[in-house]
Amino acid sequence: MKNRQKRKEMLLMGLAVCLLVALDQATKRLAVHYLKDRPPVPLIKGVFELQYLENRGMAFGLQQGGRWIFVAVTAALLVILPYIYYKIPSVRRFLYLRIALVFFLAGAAGNFIDRLFYGYVVDFFYFVLIDFPIFNVADVYVTLVMAASVYLLMFYYQEDDFEWIFRKKKGGSV
Repeated sequence: MKNRQKRKEMLLMGLAVCLLVALDQATKRLAVHYLKDRPPVPLIKGVFELQYLENRGMAFGLQQGGRWIFVAVTAALLVILPYIYYKIPSVRRFLYLRIALVFFLAGAAGNFIDRLFYGYVVDFFYFVLIDFPIFNVADVYVTLVMAASVYLLMFYYQEDDFEWIFRKKKGGSV
């Protein structure tokens, strides 16, 4: 019964990640089609606009030219994070943590696809007012997860909630 439930959870996680990645990829393809080689499109004049950018670095344009390092690190995350998701106890208390992992996986996968196939990540959201670095939907996923994670770890979860990480195996030690 437990294995059946875990398989169902993993299937739902995979489906959710795929849907979120599809949304990210669709918005990037729209950006390529409608924004590439064109002037920015103001949505709120002087505040927010759509502007095409090929980001060959990581978040906020840092570490330009490190494509294969980003690909390798992200590939490792795409293997490790589903395992962590699998290990999270199937109780309501960890629903927020599960949701956060889904969005983080989707954000990592969305930008991984771009880096792997194109050598850059397509970015297109730009806050002109604060001159914030141009970003995309996958970046939104990851940023929201980081903010939510800080909140959850500081105010929602207790240290004891994570004892499942350190739980002893039968006949083994920590």
